[in-house]
Amino acid sequence: MVLPVINAPTYTLAIPSTKEEITYRPFLVKEEKLLMIAMETGGEGDLINALRQIVSNCVESELDLNKLATFDLEYIFLRIRAKSVGEVTKLSLLCQDDGETYVPVEIDLEEIEVEFQEGHTTKIELTEDVGIIMSYPTFEFLDLNIAEADVNTLFTLIGNSIHQIYEGETVHERADFNKKELKTFLESLTSEQFKKVQNFFETMPRLRHTIEIENPKTKVMNSVTLEGLQAFFE
Repeated sequence: MVLPVINAPTYTLAIPSTKEEITYRPFLVKEEKLLMIAMETGGEGDLINALRQIVSNCVESELDLNKLATFDLEYIFLRIRAKSVGEVTKLSLLCQDDGETYVPVEIDLEEIEVEFQEGHTTKIELTEDVGIIMSYPTFEFLDLNIAEADVNTLFTLIGNSIHQIYEGETVHERADFNKKELKTFLESLTSEQFKKVQNFFETMPRLRHTIEIENPKTKVMNSVTLEGLQAFFE
């Protein structure tokens, strides 16, 4: 006797960076088990691989995860999670006015969006003639803290994110130069020019949500901003 297979419902969303519409389903017991095992091991790499595998399993549209921006991947996973185990997540947020009081809150995950900062651009002008066209980091850098990254990691991130380098009308595609040439190019930048490159990562789109909470002890209203996927889970 063949046992029945239960068909999961499907939903659609628009990828934040491209606005491309994709179809996805909630994660099933097999994916939930994968996530639980990754959470039990506690390793960042295990969690990232589990997240990537779950998105791969649950997205039914054709999607190249290797080219997906980190914030797109986080957004898709958040939507999958919301449809799988509930739209509301419970958190305890710290009141900044006294630095010690935590307030329980409920957040609707369906309200969380990727925030695009005004003025952010993928085109970085270094001189009047020379500049860089950037692409967004992919899942390999999902857990990277830009502010705390060492020089070698930062150079790797930048190198992987450069799409083109232009010089007047001449455009150098990423396939046109090797790592050594790229390293020489980056090391030739002034501190001010390099800061422009760093600013691209510091201002790039990310999951962000601001909530107002009242400190029950001081009655002071606190504005708390949650950023990145992990901020929405305890």
